Amino acid sequence: MGAVGRIDYYHVSGAPKANSLVVGGCAVVPDAAGRILLQRRADNGQWALPGGGMDLGETFGDSVVREVREETGFEVTIKRIVGVYSDPGHVFAYDSGEIRQQFSICCACAIVGGELAVSAESTAVDFFTPDELAALHMHPTHRLRIADYLADKQPVLR
Repeated sequence: MGAVGRIDYYHVSGAPKANSLVVGGCAVVPDAAGRILLQRRADNGQWALPGGGMDLGETFGDSVVREVREETGFEVTIKRIVGVYSDPGHVFAYDSGEIRQQFSICCACAIVGGELAVSAESTAVDFFTPDELAALHMHPTHRLRIADYLADKQPVLR
């Protein structure tokens, strides 16, 4: 199945109003050297944390672990919650007519198995040092999640 077309609106005047809310999760996954795992999304070409929507019949934690495995090839375990991101000014407009408000819980995870693999949802998967992130084409909300992870504080509510 090919990538579904979507437009990402982030505090854009005149953006469409949300008609959907889906529980989503993403993961900050460092390697032993502290580099952060990212995928380059097939739908928009931007580098992003692995993640996606929760499916009926699974726990939130299981959904994060599944998404990381599907999108990067790594098996992970969740170590902590980085934050909850539910900004109503961030919506995704899909080809189907769905306009989804962002709702994502970001988790810090540790690799426990698997190996680096590119999925149908991505064109590349790699690890980057925090200094290398500045040069990458990445949505500001993923930069925010990474900054919150690196701050290593209590979970944030944004």
